[in-house]
Amino acid sequence: MNFAKRFVCRKVAIHLSNSHVVSRSGNLRRQLSTSSRSMTVMPAWVIDKYGTNDVLRFTRNASFPTISYPNEVLIKVFAAGLNPLDVGMRSGYGAVTMSMKRDPLGMNQSSSEFPLVLGRDVSGVIMECGLDVKYFRERDEISLKPKSLSHTEAAAVPYVAATAWSALVNTGGLNKDNCACKRILILGGSGGVGTFAIQMLKAWGAHVTVTCSQDAERFVRELGADHTVDYTAGPVEEPLGALDKFDLILDNIGGDAERWALTLLKPWSGAKYVTLVTPFLQNTDRLGLADGMMKTALTVGGKALKHLASGVHYRWGFFAPSGPALDEVRDMVDAGQIRPVVEETFGFSQVPEAMEKVEKGHARGKTVVQVSQGGQDL
Repeated sequence: MNFAKRFVCRKVAIHLSNSHVVSRSGNLRRQLSTSSRSMTVMPAWVIDKYGTNDVLRFTRNASFPTISYPNEVLIKVFAAGLNPLDVGMRSGYGAVTMSMKRDPLGMNQSSSEFPLVLGRDVSGVIMECGLDVKYFRERDEISLKPKSLSHTEAAAVPYVAATAWSALVNTGGLNKDNCACKRILILGGSGGVGTFAIQMLKAWGAHVTVTCSQDAERFVRELGADHTVDYTAGPVEEPLGALDKFDLILDNIGGDAERWALTLLKPWSGAKYVTLVTPFLQNTDRLGLADGMMKTALTVGGKALKHLASGVHYRWGFFAPSGPALDEVRDMVDAGQIRPVVEETFGFSQVPEAMEKVEKGHARGKTVVQVSQGGQDL
């Protein structure tokens, strides 16, 4: 199963289909019903242009993916997890960066991203391995998949796990050995990344405060949150300002949070503000890749210097695929320290409804699409 990309994928994600190519993944001892070598087309949800949910189109004749590089594997998808980014990409968000990823040297002038299949998280079975893949075998369910999870549950983990890990560990400097007694604030804690971050931090001994709506307070407390602040009751900066200051803030909401949130950190103590809401893809869409990256670097550099003068560290967090990180996540899941939060499951024929639900926001965990079951497409 492709619990997640162990290394950066060389192909466009095609998760809302019944097959997917990634770089090195894999492990489930189950005979597949069909051989990948004998297939040329597959069912998939595609878009032929960017736009609203109306651009989604179902086809039974999408091109079957093939292995192009020796470090890739071909996966039969059983379940796909949806993320807000998928909705954004449906509308064209990040199109410039994704185009560069598909054709990094700009050699194929006639190439087009359409028809494009959306999606980033999958769980499934390896159908075929590239020549350089030694870590996995055909017909394996990827070893990164927690043994205690079904494919539907596992599909809810990779993207949020890698994002939370990147933000808290790589950017925030937290780990299982230094979290005890640290005070962490999560702005927007009931969504996919927030629910994962709460559990990970609590497993490491941190004290976790979460902002959420009143009807989500019990939910996030059950995940381990020590304290909650209801953002529907009024400006959260007031009740948060009455609390002891924090060692790290993870911002999932953006907006004007930067205006007041950094004042909640312990000054001159190495405290960090890590936001996952960045203008990087917006900049590259608007200005092109080179100018967009320059604009992004100048923006983050300016903000970092400004807040460093106040004694706190300002950082941007990003999704970053990591095999070792996901190995740790697998162990934490199987040890009962983290559980995936699946808010709702949809059949493959209900992809538009699933995308619409994600687009409405106010999530309580993840939305998952069951693509196939027991080797049969749904």
